[in-house]
Amino acid sequence: MSENVKNKPVKSADELMAEFDRESNTRQFTGLASKIVTAAFLLFALATFATRFITLPEQARMVAFLGVIMFLGFLIFPLYKKQTKKKNYIPWYDFILAIVAATPFMYYATNFYAITNRAVMINDVDKIMAIVGILCLFELCRRAVGLPILFVAGGFIVYAFIYGKSLQSILYNLFYTTNGIPGTPLNVCSTFIVFFIILGAFLEKTGIGSFFVDLANSIAGYASGGPAKVAVISSALEGMYSGSSVANTVGSGSVTIPVMKSIGYKSEFAAAVEAAASTGGQIMPPIMGAAAFLMSEITGLPYTTIAVSAILPAVLYFAGIFMMIHFEAKKLGLKGLPKDSIPNFFKLFIRKGYLFLPIIVLVSMMSAGKTPAMSACMGIVTTLGIMLIEDLVKTIVRFVKKTQSASESAKELVVLLVPVAALAVFMFVFGFKLENACLLTGFVYILLSFLTKNTRESGKISLEALETGMRNTMGVSLACALAGIVAGVVTMTSLGSTLISIIVPIAEKNMLLALFMTMIACIILGMGVPTTANYLIMATITAPILTEMGLPVLAAHMFVFYFGIVADITPPVALAAYAGSAIAHSNPLKTGVMATRLAITAFIIPYIFAFNPKMLFIEATGIEIVVIILTAIIGIFALSAALEGYMFRKLKFYEIIPLIIGGLLMIYPDNLTSVIGLVVVAVITVLQVIMSKKEKHHLK
Repeated sequence: MSENVKNKPVKSADELMAEFDRESNTRQFTGLASKIVTAAFLLFALATFATRFITLPEQARMVAFLGVIMFLGFLIFPLYKKQTKKKNYIPWYDFILAIVAATPFMYYATNFYAITNRAVMINDVDKIMAIVGILCLFELCRRAVGLPILFVAGGFIVYAFIYGKSLQSILYNLFYTTNGIPGTPLNVCSTFIVFFIILGAFLEKTGIGSFFVDLANSIAGYASGGPAKVAVISSALEGMYSGSSVANTVGSGSVTIPVMKSIGYKSEFAAAVEAAASTGGQIMPPIMGAAAFLMSEITGLPYTTIAVSAILPAVLYFAGIFMMIHFEAKKLGLKGLPKDSIPNFFKLFIRKGYLFLPIIVLVSMMSAGKTPAMSACMGIVTTLGIMLIEDLVKTIVRFVKKTQSASESAKELVVLLVPVAALAVFMFVFGFKLENACLLTGFVYILLSFLTKNTRESGKISLEALETGMRNTMGVSLACALAGIVAGVVTMTSLGSTLISIIVPIAEKNMLLALFMTMIACIILGMGVPTTANYLIMATITAPILTEMGLPVLAAHMFVFYFGIVADITPPVALAAYAGSAIAHSNPLKTGVMATRLAITAFIIPYIFAFNPKMLFIEATGIEIVVIILTAIIGIFALSAALEGYMFRKLKFYEIIPLIIGGLLMIYPDNLTSVIGLVVVAVITVLQVIMSKKEKHHLK
């Protein structure tokens, strides 16, 4: 590495997020301007929650939701990055663009019934509004999400013209029907993904991220190469609810990467570990960055089926990274962290384990068959409940320790408990739905917390979480709106049938080639796209092709989801790897290649369950499941050792190739291949043990 790279100034997490995560590249506001922007986002949050209590036409609700995002988006996201350096600055043209961009969507929302009655015979005003709306959507998406998804959506629109569709037909279908922008992707985003994103913001504010790092430290900090193993565990836990590989890489990587480097890992390796683990968090059940709930909605399969099926692939993914880290540490002779710096697992869990409660509530409600929106809202309410209990406990502790007078303590308890309890009783008597009652009670608690000095911090944290959640919703919503365009063109032109007619004949002759072509398409389509929008695009375009090829629905959707996600670490557009590289001051391309190597199981496992869905526990018996798990883990062990070139000692080239073959044979869920693979792996392992002991004996 050159001296220039080594001596680069360390960038803050916010600077890194702005550089690699387009959603975080926003204008900066202070003072009164900051308060106005915050108030706007809070009003937007309240309006979004209000839709839980009132019934509106779906299309009108969706376009109004998007209209607000268009208005706020042009005020928040700059035309180019350098504009963020000047605080409290919005150029005049963005004020105009904000109004112009929001107008078509609000026009549609307020004239919904008239436009619906006109049907395909939209008038000139309707056409102008649609053109302006689509163009502004593209520009804002460029600012907030990036160029890759624009090329995809733009290419689909061009295809619609080539196919022979008229401008009127395209505008009507893409802007005014549920087959276009106000379609399934935007619907699921505005209906329940927004609540998952807000829940993620609340979880972050409770300090669950640092709790996960401490928890991972208590589990693996002592082991060889401990900090890297800590990074894998903490990133897996954080990533499952964050919904962003880049945000996860920057958030946890700013802590884990410097520590990994300090004990001897190379910069590229340290950055790659964090990027691969953070990306893998998106495939980590039970949440999978909210994709588990989306997959349930789209496929019609029970949530529990999807969450359980995703367990083994996720375990194998992280096991592969974990083992490569271990072999790299052994190869370099690296140690773990000092014992006095490692927290006690049981003490930590007893003290902070309650932070898991919102996730437990979320998963429990989804498993019980509740709607994703209700489950996410109850997760938010649980987080608020935790904050309320923390405030009450702190009040009592201050009274017991005599740091606060009895009157002040009584005032806090009365202010927090009496109105909340009275409201709960009122809503119970008048038959409010449990979900709505809990939400209203939660918002009342936020307001009440500002009435006393000691609880005011909880109120501020809650408002910050709501603002952050709505900000984070913007990029995802815009990507989902463009995904609606992609889905609309597929429906309008029968492109799906065309692709099926091309690829299925190939699959009949060579299934592996057809899967490979699908994989490449997923990686290209998934470049720089947020997790949820990423999956929605894959589910629309590529998953139907695989189901037509004969794959079970779940296997098809898992396949495209995996390869859409790994786009974040696959060069040339490996945003998560590049974000990690910026923290580690490593070569970005080498980091991307290294991250891809560490995540090699993500490129292998989908092929395995495509050919044999038993890996997803589809039509597999209990004994078969046990055998599949054991053989797959041994196979990952062999594959990881081969890729690292080290097991108990340095591997010779004639040992590496058999190990790769044996590992792959064992990962594939078939008795014959597993037996052959086991024999091969066992022979190499025994040779390694014998030669390692001989080398140690000679050294003595």
